[in-house]
Amino acid sequence: MSLTLNLSEQPELAPDVPVDAGAARFPQYGRYLDELEPGQVFEHPRGFTFTATNMLDFARTFMQANPLYLNTEYARAHGFADLPASPQMVFNVILSLGVQNDSEKAIANLGYYQVQFLRPVYPGDTVRAFTRVLERRDRGADKPGIARIRTVGVNQRDEVVLQYERKIFVGWRGERPPTTPAPQFDRDFPGEDEARVELPLDGALVAPGLTGPNTYCEDLTPGQIIVHANGRTITDEHMALTYAVGNSHPLHFDRVYSSGLSGKMSGEPIVYGGLVFAWLEGLASRDVSEHAVWELGFTEGYHTQPAFAGDTVGALTRILAVEDVPGADAYGIVTMQLIGVKNIAAAEALQKHGADLFVKEDSKRALGKDKISDKIFEIERRLLIKRRTV
Repeated sequence: MSLTLNLSEQPELAPDVPVDAGAARFPQYGRYLDELEPGQVFEHPRGFTFTATNMLDFARTFMQANPLYLNTEYARAHGFADLPASPQMVFNVILSLGVQNDSEKAIANLGYYQVQFLRPVYPGDTVRAFTRVLERRDRGADKPGIARIRTVGVNQRDEVVLQYERKIFVGWRGERPPTTPAPQFDRDFPGEDEARVELPLDGALVAPGLTGPNTYCEDLTPGQIIVHANGRTITDEHMALTYAVGNSHPLHFDRVYSSGLSGKMSGEPIVYGGLVFAWLEGLASRDVSEHAVWELGFTEGYHTQPAFAGDTVGALTRILAVEDVPGADAYGIVTMQLIGVKNIAAAEALQKHGADLFVKEDSKRALGKDKISDKIFEIERRLLIKRRTV
């Protein structure tokens, strides 16, 4: 059907309509702990259409050095149908789509687990996100608890592009108003229990001049620690970048909200952790991942300290394992640990903290070690990386 409206001159109505303050509504989003029921499913609003412009802007803003996410001809020469979105952008967008339903009331994000990238996202693709509540752990009356959730992102063909779990730290509702109900979910929850990645690769080793000579799979050996030279100072730009990927948690861009909190969370808006992760990964990319053709995933990732505008972040990588790929001699799978630090050069952090920098912060107490205040992030990644020789 079509609709045609004839627009007459619009009169001003407000002065003649009485104000009834008692009729005010205060919509609330996100969920408190008692509103997150195991088994509950959310279909997240809006969706997100990827374009070549926002994909390239993201890759450049977060200092990506892999030409796969910057150079369309390079991507096509390696078998991709078009320029793929960087995994960091896909992860940030799909996580952010879920915030309005699952974590806008969260006090903190506690970790990322079993993150798996299953398909490329190309310009013109539109992703949607779904979340299932897996578990709720109470810590006693009036104490915040932990919810474990699983989020799945699908494209316009209902193909899974990303799936992962995370834990969020969230308080009880108490006397506060309930949050806005989510629509009923009446379809099968997407996701792949037997996750499988099918990549359109042809093993091409094209245009070696577009990448460095020492970041092939053969150059990465278990035990290596690679100290990434540059840092990145974060400015108030982070507030606009947070909403650019669709994250609606006011802690990241609403100074009135953040300064009204109590305790150490009170003050300036906290930088959305997904952006911190993206900057750290970008800082590392020219040293460890510029020859990567796929991010298989990452796990056991934690933001160990918050970041604020004015902080400078730096990165280090430790190579954990290198595996052959059966039937694909042109590639290897490299597992690595990415560590982020703030307000200290990465080289200085290594000299100051040594091996303790690579020990998980949550393990420190049991080991009789102090946590590292300079450390901001830790995660393990698995990458499919080209070999120099075929």
